Amino acid sequence: MNISRLIDLFFVIFEYQSIKVMIQYSTNLTDKQWQVIEKIINTQERKRKHSLRNIMNAILYLLKTGCQWRMIPKDFAPWESVYYYFSKWKNEGIIEELLDKLRSKVRIMAGCKESPSLGIIDSRSVKTSHHVDSDRGLDGNKKIKGRKQHIIVDTQGNLMAIAVHEANVHDSKGAPKVIENLSFKFPRLAKILADGGYRGNLADWLLDKFGWELEVVLRPDECPSKFKVLPKRWIVERSFAWLENFRRLTIDYEYHADTAKAMVQLAFCKIMLNKFIG
Repeated sequence: MNISRLIDLFFVIFEYQSIKVMIQYSTNLTDKQWQVIEKIINTQERKRKHSLRNIMNAILYLLKTGCQWRMIPKDFAPWESVYYYFSKWKNEGIIEELLDKLRSKVRIMAGCKESPSLGIIDSRSVKTSHHVDSDRGLDGNKKIKGRKQHIIVDTQGNLMAIAVHEANVHDSKGAPKVIENLSFKFPRLAKILADGGYRGNLADWLLDKFGWELEVVLRPDECPSKFKVLPKRWIVERSFAWLENFRRLTIDYEYHADTAKAMVQLAFCKIMLNKFIG
């Protein structure tokens, strides 16, 4: 091979590497978004082989596209490093802290108090893949074998708390799992709205333990067969609809329930970043 061919080959390789570095995915954090969350996840100022921004971008790519950990594109850090940091942030509560701080920030930006006074509770059953652990069951009403995601949102639809448990647990029995995650976080909270599935002893338990009121909003008896938008209840349904934009969440692929919980928390973090800090 002559010198001119070697020079041409060098420039081709250099150009490829330059293009590779410049690749931008639509799931990547913007500069403004990264500035908001950097101080929360970068708890140790030290040199790293791969930047934390690149790591977070890889996790958000996986969450949006639904790919496997090993299928994360080579433009990001190696999948082993990405999974290590995801596990670390999940186990140390960094993801939940990020969710709480983002929710407080976007509420203040919207002119609301940092702590909501009203929460809205609901659940959805999600089919699980075959390799998950024993935390799954059959939802007889919806004919879904998997897990149930129990969430409480504020009046903007932002996630306040989440619990993930077996799908065969009735809403009224599974509600305490998510309600207890609200403890000591929201000093202004006074009422939680729910649908008819939460009737029973839950209201007394909630009032006795936390001093919060449970208001069950039912569909009017005079039009049982007609669709009607119920006050505030639609907000939590919209929040579930937002989650459908993340392919990783359409089926629960996570082996452990706490990993599925962290994925939902990250999805709401990305939703808030896109809607308010884009």
